[in-house]
Amino acid sequence: MSRRQLPPQITKVTLKDGSTRYQVLTEAGTDPKTGKRRQTKKRYRTEQEARKALAEVSAAVAKGAYIARSVTTVEQACAEWLAGKRVAASTKAAYRHALQPLRDRHGELPVQQLTKAHLDDLVSDLQDGEFVYAHGRPCRTWNAQSLNPMLRLTGKVLASQIGQGRLARNVAELVDRVPGSRKEMQTYTATEVRKVLASADRARAGHAWHLALSGLRRGEIGGLRWADVDFAAGTLTIENTRIQVDGEVIEKPTKTEKSKRTLPLTPVIVEALKRARKVQAAERLALGIAYGAGAYVVCDEAGHPVHPDRLSREWNRICAAAGVRHIRLHDARHTCGTLLHLQNVPIAVVSAWLGHCDAAFTMRTYVHSQPDALADAARSLNAVVTNRDKTGGTRPIRTRPRRKTTG
Repeated sequence: MSRRQLPPQITKVTLKDGSTRYQVLTEAGTDPKTGKRRQTKKRYRTEQEARKALAEVSAAVAKGAYIARSVTTVEQACAEWLAGKRVAASTKAAYRHALQPLRDRHGELPVQQLTKAHLDDLVSDLQDGEFVYAHGRPCRTWNAQSLNPMLRLTGKVLASQIGQGRLARNVAELVDRVPGSRKEMQTYTATEVRKVLASADRARAGHAWHLALSGLRRGEIGGLRWADVDFAAGTLTIENTRIQVDGEVIEKPTKTEKSKRTLPLTPVIVEALKRARKVQAAERLALGIAYGAGAYVVCDEAGHPVHPDRLSREWNRICAAAGVRHIRLHDARHTCGTLLHLQNVPIAVVSAWLGHCDAAFTMRTYVHSQPDALADAARSLNAVVTNRDKTGGTRPIRTRPRRKTTG
């Protein structure tokens, strides 16, 4: 029997050491960037391997599913994906932080060589606190709330590479997500709120905590200007924020269009704001020309806007001085939403007050149960049961089946 002739795409090559290889040179479609004809060339040990590779490449090209070898690295893929995101600077900073371990460890690796094992090992090291950033600083232990977003964003980066024809599959989808329940937000009860505000009224910047417990975000508190407060109309308008992005404080409009809102001032807040104006006026008089613009409702003793981190530190001190348990400054916003809900304020109104786009999001994320509310629920349930037991004249429930009668 005559030996099968090699296809024209396969060439037998003799190496210097006398061994043979089978080189496959085949058409690989058109380069999406240049529009020019693309070819692929690779050598195999046996003729069988070469014929199999030729068939697979030809079939993939015919289907338009062929993936050519690419030198794009993991770092380049991440940088390219981030550059194309049209999101707020703070959101993009969060994306960069989540992807940094991947870029530090596997940045130089061609993205086509990234495997599930690479990602599994990275997750394990982050979870165990054994990861070290490229600049040498050890990384704190990551939990499910950090690891799963990292895997989700990695998947988006790889999906972008697939969409551009550089990658065949998304290995991030093969990695198990880290189990872990979402941490329940802590909120203050009405009694604890009164204790915090009593302590706040004795502090220089106590009005900041009235605003925090009225549902303003940290950035909204720091960005609120006196020009946004209308004492005559009894309102304040939230349209400016001061936030920290990559270690730098920036000023920008509110988070969303819905976040821009005008809220009525309560008498208690009016009193706190007027007291703050008097304090700032006295500080301006004492410093003279050295005093800053004093344009912000919450500012330091020299009339300059305060750093967002200072707001968080001062909040911790106020809570400690009030003798209440510690919750985060952002949890004060959750406290506002929860207490409004427990006072039977319609959820649509709570959502508008907090500046949310969706009332369902408010209900799902910003409204929490409290021990006092659960106690009220128990009393309501007890009242129902008690009233049932006291109801007279009710017939007992029949336990025996009726006898069937024949006609």
